[in-house]
Amino acid sequence: MPLYLSEDDVRSLLTPVDAVAAVEASFERMARGAVEIAPRRRLRLDEGRLADMAASDLELGYAGAKVYAGFAAGASFVVALFDAARPELVAIVEADELGRLRTGAASAVAAKYLARSGATSLGVIGCGGQAETQVACIRAALPSIERVVAYCRTERSLRAFCERVGADAAESHRDAAQQDVVVTVTTSRDPVLRGDWLRDGTLVCACGANVTGARELDNVVLERAAFVCCDLKEQARLESSDLIEPIELGALDWLEVHELHEVVGGDVQGRQSDDDVVVFKSNGLAAWDIAAAARTVDLARERGVGTAL
Repeated sequence: MPLYLSEDDVRSLLTPVDAVAAVEASFERMARGAVEIAPRRRLRLDEGRLADMAASDLELGYAGAKVYAGFAAGASFVVALFDAARPELVAIVEADELGRLRTGAASAVAAKYLARSGATSLGVIGCGGQAETQVACIRAALPSIERVVAYCRTERSLRAFCERVGADAAESHRDAAQQDVVVTVTTSRDPVLRGDWLRDGTLVCACGANVTGARELDNVVLERAAFVCCDLKEQARLESSDLIEPIELGALDWLEVHELHEVVGGDVQGRQSDDDVVVFKSNGLAAWDIAAAARTVDLARERGVGTAL
Protein backbone atom coordinates (compact mmCIF):
# COMPACT_ATOMS: atom_id res chain seq x y z
CA MET A 1 0.00 0.00 0.00
CA PRO A 2 1.21 3.56 -0.65
CA LEU A 3 2.75 5.47 2.23
CA TYR A 4 1.59 8.98 3.07
CA LEU A 5 4.15 11.34 4.62
CA SER A 6 3.08 14.71 6.01
CA GLU A 7 5.21 17.84 6.34
CA ASP A 8 5.80 16.94 9.99
CA ASP A 9 6.92 13.45 8.95
CA VAL A 10 9.39 14.87 6.44
CA ARG A 11 10.79 17.33 8.99
CA SER A 12 11.33 14.50 11.45
CA LEU A 13 13.09 12.29 8.90
CA LEU A 14 15.10 14.17 6.27
CA THR A 15 18.21 16.01 7.50
CA PRO A 16 20.42 18.38 5.51
CA VAL A 17 23.10 15.67 5.41
CA ASP A 18 20.57 13.19 3.98
CA ALA A 19 19.34 15.71 1.43
CA VAL A 20 22.84 16.61 0.23
CA ALA A 21 23.77 12.95 -0.18
CA ALA A 22 20.56 12.22 -2.10
CA VAL A 23 20.91 15.18 -4.46
CA GLU A 24 24.62 14.61 -5.07
CA ALA A 25 23.84 10.99 -6.02
CA SER A 26 21.09 12.30 -8.31
CA PHE A 27 23.63 14.49 -10.12
CA GLU A 28 25.93 11.46 -10.46
CA ARG A 29 23.12 9.44 -12.05
CA MET A 30 22.30 12.36 -14.35
CA ALA A 31 25.91 12.32 -15.49
CA ARG A 32 25.57 8.60 -16.30
CA GLY A 33 22.44 9.23 -18.35
CA ALA A 34 20.16 7.29 -16.00
CA VAL A 35 17.70 10.15 -15.41
CA GLU A 36 15.05 11.69 -17.66
CA ILE A 37 13.61 15.05 -16.65
CA ALA A 38 10.51 16.92 -17.78
CA PRO A 39 10.90 20.67 -17.21
CA ARG A 40 8.39 22.54 -15.10
CA ARG A 41 5.06 23.61 -16.58
CA ARG A 42 2.72 26.24 -15.14
CA LEU A 43 -1.04 26.63 -15.57
CA ARG A 44 -3.17 29.59 -14.53
CA LEU A 45 -5.40 29.38 -11.46
CA ASP A 46 -7.59 32.05 -9.90
CA GLU A 47 -4.86 34.46 -8.80
CA GLY A 48 -2.31 31.65 -8.69
CA ARG A 49 -0.43 28.99 -10.65
CA LEU A 50 -0.46 25.19 -10.78
CA ALA A 51 2.99 23.77 -11.59
CA ASP A 52 4.13 20.26 -12.36
CA MET A 53 7.56 18.71 -12.96
CA ALA A 54 8.49 15.05 -13.43
CA ALA A 55 11.48 12.74 -13.58
CA SER A 56 12.31 9.10 -14.12
CA ASP A 57 15.39 7.74 -12.37
CA LEU A 58 15.79 4.14 -13.51
CA GLU A 59 19.01 3.53 -11.60
CA LEU A 60 17.40 4.69 -8.37
CA GLY A 61 14.33 2.65 -9.22
CA TYR A 62 11.77 5.43 -8.92
CA ALA A 63 9.83 7.86 -11.07
CA GLY A 64 7.40 10.55 -10.11
CA ALA A 65 6.18 14.09 -10.23
CA LYS A 66 5.99 17.12 -7.99
CA VAL A 67 2.81 19.17 -8.29
CA TYR A 68 2.13 22.39 -6.46
CA ALA A 69 -0.39 25.20 -6.34
CA GLY A 70 1.02 28.62 -5.56
CA PHE A 71 -0.82 31.77 -4.52
CA ALA A 72 0.12 35.06 -2.93
CA ALA A 73 -0.93 33.59 0.44
CA GLY A 74 1.34 30.54 0.08
CA ALA A 75 1.72 27.24 -1.73
CA SER A 76 0.94 23.56 -1.30
CA PHE A 77 3.37 20.92 -2.60
CA VAL A 78 3.17 17.15 -3.08
CA VAL A 79 5.40 14.48 -4.64
CA ALA A 80 3.88 11.31 -6.08
CA LEU A 81 6.53 8.57 -6.05
CA PHE A 82 6.15 5.50 -8.28
CA ASP A 83 8.12 2.29 -8.65
CA ALA A 84 10.01 2.47 -11.95
CA ALA A 85 9.71 -1.28 -12.62
CA ARG A 86 6.02 -1.99 -12.01
CA PRO A 87 2.65 -0.20 -11.74
CA GLU A 88 2.93 0.74 -8.09
CA LEU A 89 2.34 4.04 -6.33
CA VAL A 90 4.95 3.92 -3.57
CA ALA A 91 4.24 7.10 -1.65
CA ILE A 92 2.58 10.49 -1.50
CA VAL A 93 4.90 12.98 0.18
CA GLU A 94 3.98 16.51 1.21
CA ALA A 95 6.88 18.47 -0.24
CA ASP A 96 7.28 22.01 1.06
CA GLU A 97 10.10 21.14 3.50
CA LEU A 98 11.40 18.51 1.11
CA GLY A 99 11.59 21.12 -1.66
CA ARG A 100 13.46 23.58 0.54
CA LEU A 101 15.97 20.91 1.50
CA ARG A 102 16.55 19.65 -2.04
CA THR A 103 17.12 23.22 -3.27
CA GLY A 104 19.60 23.88 -0.48
CA ALA A 105 21.24 20.54 -1.20
CA ALA A 106 21.78 21.46 -4.86
CA SER A 107 23.61 24.63 -3.81
CA ALA A 108 25.60 22.54 -1.36
CA VAL A 109 26.67 20.18 -4.15
CA ALA A 110 27.68 23.19 -6.24
CA ALA A 111 29.68 24.53 -3.30
CA LYS A 112 31.40 21.17 -2.78
CA TYR A 113 32.56 21.02 -6.40
CA LEU A 114 32.93 24.68 -7.35
CA ALA A 115 33.84 26.77 -4.28
CA ARG A 116 37.42 27.92 -4.00
CA SER A 117 39.64 25.71 -1.87
CA GLY A 118 39.47 26.60 1.81
CA ALA A 119 36.29 28.68 1.50
CA THR A 120 35.37 29.91 4.98
CA SER A 121 32.52 32.40 4.53
CA LEU A 122 28.98 32.25 3.15
CA GLY A 123 26.90 35.26 2.17
CA VAL A 124 23.12 34.95 1.89
CA ILE A 125 20.85 37.50 0.25
CA GLY A 126 17.29 36.70 1.29
CA CYS A 127 15.98 35.62 4.70
CA GLY A 128 13.02 33.34 4.02
CA GLY A 129 12.55 29.64 4.68
CA GLN A 130 14.49 28.71 1.56
CA ALA A 131 17.48 30.66 2.89
CA GLU A 132 17.56 28.61 6.10
CA THR A 133 17.97 25.33 4.25
CA GLN A 134 20.60 26.88 1.99
CA VAL A 135 22.70 27.65 5.07
CA ALA A 136 22.11 24.26 6.68
CA CYS A 137 22.94 22.26 3.56
CA ILE A 138 26.01 24.28 2.55
CA ARG A 139 27.35 23.95 6.09
CA ALA A 140 26.81 20.18 5.82
CA ALA A 141 28.75 20.01 2.54
CA LEU A 142 31.48 22.54 3.41
CA PRO A 143 32.61 22.08 7.02
CA SER A 144 35.20 24.81 6.40
CA ILE A 145 32.48 27.49 6.51
CA GLU A 146 33.12 29.50 9.66
CA ARG A 147 31.01 32.61 9.12
CA VAL A 148 27.61 33.33 7.55
CA VAL A 149 26.70 36.90 6.62
CA ALA A 150 23.06 37.55 5.69
CA TYR A 151 21.08 40.46 4.31
CA CYS A 152 17.45 41.21 3.52
CA ARG A 153 15.59 44.48 3.34
CA THR A 154 13.32 43.93 6.36
CA GLU A 155 15.25 44.57 9.56
CA ARG A 156 13.02 42.43 11.78
CA SER A 157 13.20 39.47 9.38
CA LEU A 158 16.96 39.83 9.10
CA ARG A 159 17.52 39.82 12.88
CA ALA A 160 15.24 36.82 13.36
CA PHE A 161 16.92 34.90 10.54
CA CYS A 162 20.41 35.58 11.90
CA GLU A 163 19.35 34.39 15.34
CA ARG A 164 17.87 31.17 13.93
CA VAL A 165 20.86 30.18 11.79
CA GLY A 166 23.75 31.79 13.67
CA ALA A 167 24.59 34.42 11.06
CA ASP A 168 25.93 37.96 11.18
CA ALA A 169 23.59 40.67 9.93
CA ALA A 170 25.00 42.62 6.99
CA GLU A 171 24.31 46.30 6.55
CA SER A 172 23.83 46.01 2.79
CA HIS A 173 23.66 43.64 -0.16
CA ARG A 174 27.30 44.45 -0.83
CA ASP A 175 28.45 43.15 2.58
CA ALA A 176 26.76 39.79 2.04
CA ALA A 177 28.19 39.64 -1.49
CA GLN A 178 31.80 39.88 -0.35
CA GLN A 179 32.07 36.29 0.89
CA ASP A 180 33.63 33.13 -0.56
CA VAL A 181 30.24 31.61 -1.43
CA VAL A 182 27.24 33.85 -2.12
CA VAL A 183 23.66 32.59 -2.33
CA THR A 184 20.78 34.67 -3.66
CA VAL A 185 17.39 33.27 -2.69
CA THR A 186 14.84 36.07 -3.02
CA THR A 187 11.52 36.84 -4.68
CA SER A 188 12.92 39.99 -6.28
CA ARG A 189 12.24 40.64 -9.95
CA ASP A 190 15.26 42.96 -10.20
CA PRO A 191 18.93 42.15 -9.57
CA VAL A 192 19.97 41.94 -5.92
CA LEU A 193 23.59 41.01 -6.68
CA ARG A 194 25.99 43.13 -8.73
CA GLY A 195 29.16 41.79 -10.25
CA ASP A 196 31.35 44.66 -9.09
CA TRP A 197 30.59 43.71 -5.46
CA LEU A 198 32.14 40.26 -5.79
CA ARG A 199 35.64 39.38 -4.67
CA ASP A 200 37.85 37.28 -6.90
CA GLY A 201 37.24 33.59 -6.32
CA THR A 202 33.57 33.85 -5.35
CA LEU A 203 31.07 31.11 -6.11
CA VAL A 204 27.59 32.51 -6.76
CA CYS A 205 24.56 30.22 -6.32
CA ALA A 206 21.51 32.01 -7.71
CA CYS A 207 18.39 30.16 -6.54
CA GLY A 208 15.49 32.57 -6.35
CA ALA A 209 14.31 33.70 -9.79
CA ASN A 210 12.75 30.94 -11.90
CA VAL A 211 10.18 32.78 -14.00
CA THR A 212 10.98 34.82 -17.09
CA GLY A 213 11.28 38.50 -16.36
CA ALA A 214 12.71 37.99 -12.87
CA ARG A 215 16.44 38.33 -12.20
CA GLU A 216 18.71 38.22 -9.17
CA LEU A 217 22.04 38.81 -10.98
CA ASP A 218 23.12 41.78 -13.06
CA ASN A 219 25.02 41.30 -16.32
CA VAL A 220 28.37 42.06 -14.70
CA VAL A 221 28.11 38.90 -12.59
CA LEU A 222 27.95 36.85 -15.79
CA GLU A 223 30.62 38.94 -17.51
CA ARG A 224 33.03 38.34 -14.62
CA ALA A 225 32.32 34.62 -14.43
CA ALA A 226 35.03 32.30 -15.70
CA PHE A 227 32.60 29.36 -15.49
CA VAL A 228 28.80 29.33 -15.64
CA CYS A 229 26.58 26.31 -15.07
CA CYS A 230 22.93 25.57 -14.40
CA ASP A 231 20.95 22.52 -13.34
CA LEU A 232 19.37 21.79 -16.74
CA LYS A 233 19.75 23.94 -19.86
CA GLU A 234 16.42 22.79 -21.28
CA GLN A 235 14.66 24.25 -18.26
CA ALA A 236 16.92 27.30 -17.99
CA ARG A 237 16.03 28.30 -21.56
CA LEU A 238 12.38 28.44 -20.48
CA GLU A 239 12.53 30.25 -17.16
CA SER A 240 15.96 31.62 -16.26
CA SER A 241 16.15 35.30 -17.15
CA ASP A 242 19.42 35.44 -15.18
CA LEU A 243 20.86 33.60 -18.21
CA ILE A 244 18.39 34.39 -21.01
CA GLU A 245 18.74 38.17 -20.87
CA PRO A 246 22.58 38.33 -20.72
CA ILE A 247 22.68 35.88 -23.63
CA GLU A 248 20.26 38.03 -25.63
CA LEU A 249 22.51 41.04 -24.96
CA GLY A 250 25.69 39.18 -25.97
CA ALA A 251 27.26 39.06 -22.49
CA LEU A 252 27.12 35.26 -22.55
CA ASP A 253 26.40 32.41 -24.97
CA TRP A 254 24.48 29.19 -24.36
CA LEU A 255 27.59 27.34 -25.56
CA GLU A 256 29.36 28.73 -22.48
CA VAL A 257 26.70 27.44 -20.09
CA HIS A 258 27.31 23.96 -18.68
CA GLU A 259 25.21 21.72 -16.44
CA LEU A 260 26.32 20.93 -12.90
CA HIS A 261 26.10 17.17 -13.42
CA GLU A 262 28.92 17.49 -15.99
CA VAL A 263 31.17 18.75 -13.19
CA VAL A 264 29.97 16.21 -10.64
CA GLY A 265 30.48 13.40 -13.15
CA GLY A 266 34.00 14.57 -14.00
CA ASP A 267 33.29 15.37 -17.65
CA VAL A 268 33.95 19.10 -17.23
CA GLN A 269 36.33 20.94 -14.94
CA GLY A 270 34.50 23.87 -13.46
CA ARG A 271 36.84 26.05 -11.45
CA GLN A 272 40.26 26.50 -13.02
CA SER A 273 41.72 28.86 -10.43
CA ASP A 274 41.04 30.04 -6.88
CA ASP A 275 40.61 33.51 -8.37
CA ASP A 276 37.80 32.50 -10.75
CA VAL A 277 34.30 33.83 -10.24
CA VAL A 278 31.95 30.89 -10.80
CA VAL A 279 28.16 30.93 -11.19
CA PHE A 280 25.61 28.17 -10.58
CA LYS A 281 22.08 29.08 -11.68
CA SER A 282 19.59 26.83 -9.88
CA ASN A 283 15.99 26.58 -11.05
CA GLY A 284 15.05 23.31 -9.35
CA LEU A 285 14.67 19.85 -10.89
CA ALA A 286 12.14 17.09 -10.38
CA ALA A 287 15.05 14.63 -10.26
CA TRP A 288 16.08 16.15 -6.93
CA ASP A 289 12.52 15.84 -5.61
CA ILE A 290 12.40 12.16 -6.58
CA ALA A 291 15.79 11.47 -4.99
CA ALA A 292 14.92 13.32 -1.78
CA ALA A 293 11.47 11.72 -1.59
CA ALA A 294 12.95 8.25 -2.11
CA ARG A 295 15.43 8.81 0.73
CA THR A 296 12.64 10.09 2.98
CA VAL A 297 10.50 7.03 2.23
CA ASP A 298 13.44 4.72 3.02
CA LEU A 299 13.92 6.47 6.37
CA ALA A 300 10.19 6.34 7.08
CA ARG A 301 10.12 2.59 6.53
CA GLU A 302 13.15 2.07 8.77
CA ARG A 303 11.54 4.08 11.60
CA GLY A 304 7.89 3.16 11.15
CA VAL A 305 6.82 6.70 10.28
CA GLY A 306 3.90 7.67 8.04
CA THR A 307 0.38 6.52 7.24
CA ALA A 308 -0.47 3.58 4.98
CA LEU A 309 -3.16 4.50 2.46
